[in-house]
Amino acid sequence: MHHSTRQRSFFVYVMSNRSKTLYTGVTNNLLRRVWEHKQGVGSEFCAHYKLDRLVYFEEFRYVDNAIAREKQIKGWLRIRKIALIVAQNPTWSDLSAEWYVGRPWPQGT
Repeated sequence: MHHSTRQRSFFVYVMSNRSKTLYTGVTNNLLRRVWEHKQGVGSEFCAHYKLDRLVYFEEFRYVDNAIAREKQIKGWLRIRKIALIVAQNPTWSDLSAEWYVGRPWPQGT
C-alpha cells in the first residue's frame, strides 16, 4: 500500500444553486465530492435542488474538528450561513469551476 507523506485533510463545504439553496457537508476528498454533487449523485437533497456550485469551504487537519464545524454551521440560521459565504465569496462564484477543465474524471481519487 502506498503511504503518502502528505497530511490528510478534511473539508467542510457549502454547495448552492442559482436560487441560493444551501447544503453543508463534510468530506475527506473535496475534488471527488464536489464532482459527485455536480453529477447529481451522493445526496438526494443536492440532486433534487441541483446544487452544482461550491460556494464555500474550509480545510481541517482532523476529522473531529471538521465534523464539529459542520454541525456548528448546520445549526446556524440561514442569514448567518449567507454572511459566512459572502465574507469569502461575495459573488457566490463556483469555487470549483476550473477544477475539472481539460481533465478526465475520476482522477486522483
